[in-house]
Amino acid sequence: MKEDEQQQSLFKDLRVIVFIFAMLASVFFIQPWYVSGEGFTTDLNYGLDLEGGSWLQVKLQGALTQLDADINILAEKIIESEIGDTIDITNIEETDGQFSVTFTTSSFITNDQMDQLAIGQSTIIRKNNLTEIVLHTSKSGLISNYLSGSLKAEVIPMAVAGGTEYEIRTDITQEKLSELMSEVGGYIVEDSEGNPIYKQSVRTETRDMTKEILSDKLNGLGLKDIPVKTVGEDYILIDFAGIDLATAKDIAEKPGKFEIRIVTSGNESRHALYGDEIESVGIAGYNEDGGQWYTPFTLTDSGALALQQVAMETGATRDPMSHNLIMYLDENEVYSAPLSPDAALRLESFPIYSWQASTGPDEASKTKAEQLHIHLRAGALPVNVELIGSGHVDATLGKQFKSQSVIAGFLALFAVALVVYRRYSKPQILIPMVGTSISEVIMILGFAGAVGWQLDLPSIAGIIAVIGTGIDHLVIITDEVLYEGKLPPRKVYLSRITKAFSIIFAAAATTIIAMSPLVIMGFGALKGFAITTIVGVLIGVLIARPVYGKVIHELLEASGNKNSE
Repeated sequence: MKEDEQQQSLFKDLRVIVFIFAMLASVFFIQPWYVSGEGFTTDLNYGLDLEGGSWLQVKLQGALTQLDADINILAEKIIESEIGDTIDITNIEETDGQFSVTFTTSSFITNDQMDQLAIGQSTIIRKNNLTEIVLHTSKSGLISNYLSGSLKAEVIPMAVAGGTEYEIRTDITQEKLSELMSEVGGYIVEDSEGNPIYKQSVRTETRDMTKEILSDKLNGLGLKDIPVKTVGEDYILIDFAGIDLATAKDIAEKPGKFEIRIVTSGNESRHALYGDEIESVGIAGYNEDGGQWYTPFTLTDSGALALQQVAMETGATRDPMSHNLIMYLDENEVYSAPLSPDAALRLESFPIYSWQASTGPDEASKTKAEQLHIHLRAGALPVNVELIGSGHVDATLGKQFKSQSVIAGFLALFAVALVVYRRYSKPQILIPMVGTSISEVIMILGFAGAVGWQLDLPSIAGIIAVIGTGIDHLVIITDEVLYEGKLPPRKVYLSRITKAFSIIFAAAATTIIAMSPLVIMGFGALKGFAITTIVGVLIGVLIARPVYGKVIHELLEASGNKNSE
């Protein structure tokens, strides 16, 4: 009767209830089952080295530099190439880094033509058979426009200490850049030591954006989870578990299919344009006047004309609320909203090149705007990438690694059990200790299944490491619980178990601190080892090991292995 009461009290303990719930949840996420002809399977994701497949390493092409040029020559070259006629610059004024450039031309220039240049705001006056234009612009805007047009690539200026840094999102040598700048009276700025400020690289934000777009594109294809990892400043590593090398290259080089459609009636819609008609995508921002987060983007000439035509033919310009503009990425809807009344009215008269896709006023809308920025870019990466490395792991070899990892885990557990039994020679200690180690492994695998984490060899090594550190902690608990081979009086027991857990928590904190740099800095495969170790340690100290302390006390007390109080 007393044992039944003790058993009942054990299962009423909150620590035990949490442990049981965690174990059931882990089994649910692992979902182990047996399939005839395939054997034992689970819902766990396995990495390249355990399942076989291919890997690709790509280098981001780009350059970071500081430049200067003659604004007279810059303005002439950009504007004359656009209007196909000569201009006469009559005045240039500078105020706080901003320029007002006044020029005349015999050509008839419209506001649309100047807007398409995207180099600033302009005022146009027609008099005496001449067009006089006052252009409000900046030198950085003109340099970016000039290089972007010459290289057919994005050029993003950013204010830095000592000037403006230009990120050129394509492969260009220092010599080629110097040649281009010399055509507009420009040059590469030098540092204090007389060295040109130029390096072949991209900004961290661009690298991370490229990684996110690649990840979004690859994992949106319905394939297994494909990890996309950054290596250093300019490299990205992609693992294609279970996919051959030729298919992997085809997938990585294939851009996402982005499409804009306009609703006609009901669930029917009409195609307007594809992603290749999107010329550029700006950074998500907040419109103070309208109180809305938005993502700006610019269409090509043909894209703007196509969107205008479809908007007019579907009736979206006359009744925008009934004809939403919908964006799709790989046939998945990523945005839907009606045209603004102002945009609908303008489309009745002329095409619109610069657009803002508004998402709303709150923080969730900010996230949507940032995500839409990635979707809009899915047709093309921010920078060109160059394949610099690839490889393949045979599926048979991956299967062999998987089986050997399981064997290594069991051997580690068996060796630990043998040492524990030789030390204590008590089944009531050995069984809970081994059972606790097994439960920790199950909960780690359950966590991996819940978050979709790919298990690879470093992750398996992390699990084995957790088994070792876990046994260390369980030995500490056991040695503190036992007093001269038996349970001490309750007051002494509570004091000793408190001391044991203070040691365990300190050791766990040390392990987590030691592993954290590997997680934050992301040293390739070591990141999997670090994350698995940290998760295993947290599961152990927060869930499994407190339950072991409770269970071992109950079992030793039930067996009469107790000092008299």
